[in-house]
Amino acid sequence: MTTEHAFPTGTILGYPRIGRRRELKKAVEAFWAGTTTADELEATAANLRADIRSRLAGLGLGRTDSAIPESFSFYDQVLDTLCLVGAVPPRFHHLIGEDGSLDLAGYFTLARGDGENSPLEMTKWFDTNYHYMVPEIGPDTVFSLAGDRIVREFEEAAAAGFLTRPVLVGPVTFLLLSKPTDSAPAGFSPLDRLNDLLPIYAGVLRRLADAGAEWVQLDEPGAVSESLGVPRSQVLGALSRATETLGRLAVRPSLFVAAPYGSLDDALPVLAAAPIEAIGLDLVRGSRPEATAGLAQKTLVAGVIDGHNVWRGDLAAAFATAAGLSGHAAHVAVSTSTSLLHVPHDVTDEPELAAELADWLAFADQKIGQVVTLARGLTEGSDAIQHELAAARTALAARTAAPGVADPAVRARTAALAPADFNRSAYPVRVAAQDAALGLPELPTTTIGSFPQTADIRRARAQHHRGELSAVDYQERMRAEIKRVIDLQEQLGLDVLVHGEPERNDMVQYFAENLDGFATTVNGWVQSYGSRCTRPSILWGDVSRPAPITVGWSTYAQSLTKKPVKGMLTGPVTILAWSFVRDDQPLSDTARQVALALRDEIADLETAGITLVQVDEPALRELLPLKKRDQEAYLEWSVGAFKLATAGVADATQIHTHLCYSEFGVVIDAIRNLDADVTSIEAARSRMEVVADLGASGFSHGIGPGVYDIHSPRVPDTDEVVGLLERALATIPARQLWVNPDCGLKTRGYDETIASLANIVEATQLVRARVGASVGW
Repeated sequence: MTTEHAFPTGTILGYPRIGRRRELKKAVEAFWAGTTTADELEATAANLRADIRSRLAGLGLGRTDSAIPESFSFYDQVLDTLCLVGAVPPRFHHLIGEDGSLDLAGYFTLARGDGENSPLEMTKWFDTNYHYMVPEIGPDTVFSLAGDRIVREFEEAAAAGFLTRPVLVGPVTFLLLSKPTDSAPAGFSPLDRLNDLLPIYAGVLRRLADAGAEWVQLDEPGAVSESLGVPRSQVLGALSRATETLGRLAVRPSLFVAAPYGSLDDALPVLAAAPIEAIGLDLVRGSRPEATAGLAQKTLVAGVIDGHNVWRGDLAAAFATAAGLSGHAAHVAVSTSTSLLHVPHDVTDEPELAAELADWLAFADQKIGQVVTLARGLTEGSDAIQHELAAARTALAARTAAPGVADPAVRARTAALAPADFNRSAYPVRVAAQDAALGLPELPTTTIGSFPQTADIRRARAQHHRGELSAVDYQERMRAEIKRVIDLQEQLGLDVLVHGEPERNDMVQYFAENLDGFATTVNGWVQSYGSRCTRPSILWGDVSRPAPITVGWSTYAQSLTKKPVKGMLTGPVTILAWSFVRDDQPLSDTARQVALALRDEIADLETAGITLVQVDEPALRELLPLKKRDQEAYLEWSVGAFKLATAGVADATQIHTHLCYSEFGVVIDAIRNLDADVTSIEAARSRMEVVADLGASGFSHGIGPGVYDIHSPRVPDTDEVVGLLERALATIPARQLWVNPDCGLKTRGYDETIASLANIVEATQLVRARVGASVGW
């Protein structure tokens, strides 16, 4: 029988799991490399979980009231759920043990591939830069309770004296984020399998109740999003059915349904009517709810501390928002708006940040402190926290008045923009000029930009940063690597070359270090996917470019070859998406500032003789608002920012862009409206799924759907690449088609990179010969 338990007055929805010094990343990659065992990896993970629990308790979350979420993952929470419910794709069934579960090696194989078996697809988790593994669900997928890790980790915590709150991706969101199997009939949706999946969730809840769990958190951001391709009425019906079914279980823990990343809107009455005990609201991205029938018997968990950005913010306003809900529900608690996996660990671990800037910030640990403060205010009254509220107000006022936050010159330039600044000549005019200038073959081959970053490259960059390597010596080492990359591409026979980006630590941070208005961190690591971590830069002030950034590297590379070398820039939307952006002005204003800085860089590249410039926008789809009412305005300013950055060039200068790891069908019109001459796009994992969207849309510009999945160690053979190209050519005319990998090669090794690119060039030559014979080239 279900026993009702009090919900903690302060909690968080999740915590970074990679470790303060990326301990999990290093341990996982050592396991992949065969230098550590599964048992050793398990031990490292157990120690990390223990450290997290102790730290959260030390920061003020309760040890024995379910305030600490049990949200660890070795790779990805959606992959964890897939393994828990036994939804392993048939091509990986050979990895399943006799008890129906996967060991760690099998678990990672789903994410990384195995020989001839391609890994699960990967795409963005809602509107964040976190990537999840996409489950493949069909009418014949067999669900079973195939794992017990979630129970074992709860019991591990209990043995150490902690009563934690297990966190699980909710059943509706799990199915909404899944894709149909290749064999599924037309019109099938994974959400159709909800009734078959719910008994597995019921079994998980029963086992957690038996183990002593008092609360379980079901993450259902799918209830917020309107961008998952399923009619809203079906989503709401599924949410009602799932919460009703699970809520009526005779034996279960109390249920906390969290809905981060936006407003619940029409889903709130559904949850309010459900037999669950607590509802989590994102009140940073979402709006304060009106009084709703059914909430009077529930706990409302007010997500008033921003889990998605790093600003200290207005603590008094957050408290007022949470306290204002007291008349809506039986109990009000405070939490972060999302899991804290999106932010770094600790501001005090950043010795190179200016003290004034650090005082404006709150990383994960500081956000927990804010939650604890607000919880105390709810319990003891606002007088008990006046000191903390006043300190936050002082920091906010200092931030507003600080030099550089508003730059009159930057603001005057953006105010003077005219419509002509956003447009180039008509595409057919540009194509003719570029064909004459470049003389490229049909199906031109290229790469996306970066080449493998070796240990020597990273070491030289670190030595230079520490002052142990002079600027002259550092430049010579980078130039040597650039020459190596150019020579390699010449040998392989690629048509359009890149300089390999050895000088860049990260595609956003590199620009942030060279633009005014940004700061960077030393230990501000955030998980992007699996073992991949990034250090998002902090965009705190008005943005401008004090000097050229990439021109010297690109012109040196071009001096080494007669083939065209692309200039490589990161686009304005992606710089915003992969940074922690100021929250004191509209994103559209900030995007225009970044775009103008990039426009200056492109002009200098063009003047220096670089005739192809790639401006990467992999985050275009990522920032698309989850609510349809907000999407048109976003697409207008995001596309406008790209066009502002690129519209100043001559007709003969070819502008490329690159997009990856998102569901592109939703923004296909926006991709066309970018008006780039050539767009490269991730397509290998999905076996060219995007081609159908391109064909249906009438996309007429150059397009390079990727033929090499660079996020897997697999080397695609020539036949595989030929098959992908032929699939693309069935829809895309040869005159439009480019041949390229899915993404940059930074994370790959040289051996696999060389083998893969050699196969791509060979496959392209074979396809060129077949197409040429058929059309009489």
